[in-house]
Amino acid sequence: AFCLFSDKDIIYMCHFNGAVKGKVLITNYRLYFKSSDADVTVMLDVPLGAISRVEKMGGASSRGENSYGLDITCKDMRNLKFALKQEGHSRRDIFELLFRHAFPLSHGLPLFAYVTQEKYAENGWNIYKPVEEFRRQGLPNNKWRITFINKSYDLCDTYPTVLAVPFKSKEEDLRRVAAFRSRARIPVLSWIHRENQAVIARCSQPLVGMSGKRNKDDERYLDLIREANDTTKLTIYDARPSVNAVANKATGGGYEGDEYQNAELVFLDIQNIHVMRESLKKLKDIVYPNVEESHWLSSLESTHWLEHVKLVLSGAIQVADKVSSGNSVVVHCSDGWDRTAQLTSLAMLMLDSHYRTLRGFQVLIEKEWISFGHKFASFPTAFEFNEHLLLTILDHLYSCRFGTFLYNCESAREQHVRSKTVSLWSLVNSKMDIYLNPFYTPESGRVLYPVASMRHLELWVTYYIRWNPRIRQQQQSPVEQRYKELLALRDEYLKKLEQLQLSDSSTSSRLANSPTANTSSTTSTPTQQYTHLQTPF
Repeated sequence: AFCLFSDKDIIYMCHFNGAVKGKVLITNYRLYFKSSDADVTVMLDVPLGAISRVEKMGGASSRGENSYGLDITCKDMRNLKFALKQEGHSRRDIFELLFRHAFPLSHGLPLFAYVTQEKYAENGWNIYKPVEEFRRQGLPNNKWRITFINKSYDLCDTYPTVLAVPFKSKEEDLRRVAAFRSRARIPVLSWIHRENQAVIARCSQPLVGMSGKRNKDDERYLDLIREANDTTKLTIYDARPSVNAVANKATGGGYEGDEYQNAELVFLDIQNIHVMRESLKKLKDIVYPNVEESHWLSSLESTHWLEHVKLVLSGAIQVADKVSSGNSVVVHCSDGWDRTAQLTSLAMLMLDSHYRTLRGFQVLIEKEWISFGHKFASFPTAFEFNEHLLLTILDHLYSCRFGTFLYNCESAREQHVRSKTVSLWSLVNSKMDIYLNPFYTPESGRVLYPVASMRHLELWVTYYIRWNPRIRQQQQSPVEQRYKELLALRDEYLKKLEQLQLSDSSTSSRLANSPTANTSSTTSTPTQQYTHLQTPF
């Protein structure tokens, strides 16, 4: 990153400390502010990619104190206000720089991910290899095959090149099914249960339309998915509310009707992205800048955010439970890349302990979200990674520092991203210790079933309210902090023990070579005593 602008005399209108004077530095990657007041320490570090709007505040005639400056809206729940002097052109300069570099593509500039020269020991782009991941699941087998029909993205431009489909399906069948599915996103395997061979398949809605069109190839294809493990009835989970699915018929979409024999359709009532976005906007209004304690519960309820979370979680539990009991499922919404990915990835997290490891979770995100296209609670011992990893992923979703979340699908990403940008997983895997959960206990084969009840759901405070200084001070769990201290103490003792053993072995060696050494001595050496030392950790 290189410096574009600096100013030692700027005022940050802090919501918690009032007007704070300090220095601002803008590079082509971040906006950085540090207070100069001795009694107030305030620091801001905002990647320009996290900025969603920059507005001028006040005009030439503004007379109120600190009423002239910039208002910056961020994608990470923050709003930042800076007051500037009216003389000179500092506001115009900062506004133009932020506007150009926060929205580089609109100004003919490259994204920062293409400019950065970061180097890491491991290439994070290699973390997910589709064929290897299918092999880990036990595929291909006599019921499922791997196809490269989409190697040039000509079957479906938003699907990956490597797909797992029923063994009995032919390539021409896939093309005919693609013609009847929205955006040609045909049902393909996401995950298979090793013991009972039940699968999670994902796709988009069928193109039924108002006239109730049928497609025999699509109906037969879904039956091949059912037959693969002799499921009595294939369960189709439609993420949408039923009223939305019916309404989609007007635009050529729809859902699977009674003509799909040996299949049952279940609507999960999860709202679309527009409703979710409005709910998130309401949530932002109540968590930033201040949390009003007296009406907190009623304010939170009015956002409907936890209600939406509950419906997604409840849907994923239904998917996991059905597959765990031996029944194959198909999951879709409208286009199959928002709610569908939420449901499949959460269900896979519950069913497969591999995805609960640090590297396995990276594979899950690459597989279910990135390669299949997407417009971009706590189980203390079940996950190898900690909350810090989730915060890091969310922050770099917008930072534009890595190529991992750029573009909407694999075909758009294939041309430039892997060869010209760094993967987020390169950063994560270069310092894995800070992302590891010290309480993790590996348990293969155990299915996690969270409780999807409003009584048990809590707002993720360390993400949504993390900019409040009072919350930030309470972020680390005291139990986790104590555990880390004990681990550090253990490491310190083990190091001292090693040093003592090394110094003792060199002393023994000198004694052995000494002409006065008594080789027949039966007295135990310090080394023998040290080997019995144990640590209680």
